Amino acid sequence: MAFYRISRLREDVPELIKLAGPLLVGQLAVIAFGVLDTAMTARYSSEDLAALAMSTAIYISIYVGLTGVIAALTPIAGQLFGAKRYSEIGEEVRQAGWLAVGLTIIGTVILLNADLLLAISQVNIELENKARLYLQILALGLPASMGMRVLMSFHNSVSRPGIITIVQLIGLAAKFPLNALFIYGGFGIEEMGGPGCAVATVIINWLWFFSTLMIVVWGRFYKPFHIFERFSWPNWQRIWTLLRLGAPIGLSYFIEVTSFTFMSLFIARFGTTTLAGHQIVANLGTVIYMVPLSLSIATMTLVAQSIGAGKQHRAEDIGWSSVIFTSSLCIAIGLCVWVFRFELLDLYDPTPDVKLLAAPLFLFICFYQLVDSVQVVAAFILRAYRISFLPMVVYAGSLWCIGLGGGYILGFNIFGNTPTILQGVNGFWIANSLSLAVAAALLLWIFRKTAVYYEKNNPPVTV
Repeated sequence: MAFYRISRLREDVPELIKLAGPLLVGQLAVIAFGVLDTAMTARYSSEDLAALAMSTAIYISIYVGLTGVIAALTPIAGQLFGAKRYSEIGEEVRQAGWLAVGLTIIGTVILLNADLLLAISQVNIELENKARLYLQILALGLPASMGMRVLMSFHNSVSRPGIITIVQLIGLAAKFPLNALFIYGGFGIEEMGGPGCAVATVIINWLWFFSTLMIVVWGRFYKPFHIFERFSWPNWQRIWTLLRLGAPIGLSYFIEVTSFTFMSLFIARFGTTTLAGHQIVANLGTVIYMVPLSLSIATMTLVAQSIGAGKQHRAEDIGWSSVIFTSSLCIAIGLCVWVFRFELLDLYDPTPDVKLLAAPLFLFICFYQLVDSVQVVAAFILRAYRISFLPMVVYAGSLWCIGLGGGYILGFNIFGNTPTILQGVNGFWIANSLSLAVAAALLLWIFRKTAVYYEKNNPPVTV
């Protein structure tokens, strides 16, 4: 069995890397936005960095939850692509577009009325106003972000992530000068501090959307999908199919992100310095997370295409190969992060007090790399099988109850018997790491049971 698995890895890993490579570059380009925002705002002021941490925690929670619903397009269109039913993909894209419109309205209303969410942090009014302005600006770019997410899901499903990557890299090239202009001011524009990052992001989001849209409209590769050959009114049956799969995915994303980002809102109670240190480490952890995330998206695409082609056993093999390869790679990354923690921290150039607080937190990044990589790969594999409700339940129980709830109990010493080393920001990170371990174990078990059941009840088909 071991020799068989090594043989499978030799075949599957190059295929995963080929697809995940452009995805990783694109994801890193996007996440570099956060790195630039954090680094450039940190140089402006610790207060603006704290406001950035608050507003980013809220925005990402909302954005990821909404785009998770749209992510259902990838496994649905991926299975159609594997079955060579190309014309049906165009209709799915159009219906996903209608769904994105509805979700954009919901997200915009929340971003413009975030007072209750901002109140969780219990910070001073000036800090809260900066965070509120940041969210109001980002609301202007949400329609473009949601439209772009539809186009990204479509490209992933047909194994064409490279196009998206090119567009994202162009946006990244524009991010630094736009950030500098709006954060620090210039050419007649007054400095805005942290909220200036949001203005730059909105401009680039619309650039991304229109550029990608034109590529799809005029590109020869996209003709067989008939995406823009006709207009389609909302088809509630197809939209319901997207929602039935996508809503649990969106909730899973929301749970996963809020279990981590809402840490920022609670940690804000420990003071601006603590929150700024946490923000730097959290930002670096997010950058590292792009590696397993990209491999997971690639895995979902290949598994979905194999299922659509009637190759159920092949789908399971790809899944296990990805679990082994991704977890091994992330262990190596975690060790490198610990060895070079001070060099990495220096890249953000924080104030000495922030640096002193942030350095010990790097240990937690190293610890959860293994379990985080396993849980995200397993979750995406299950989505390829169109299974999303059970992972959502797993996330709610582990990440919210154990992670966020446990972190609150430890961090704030609710019962009065928490050891000092487990209190404060350490308590939140320890509980979060434990919750990811529980999620990883449960999701792997569900994947194994699903693969066995699916192979028995879905015999190979001839397409």
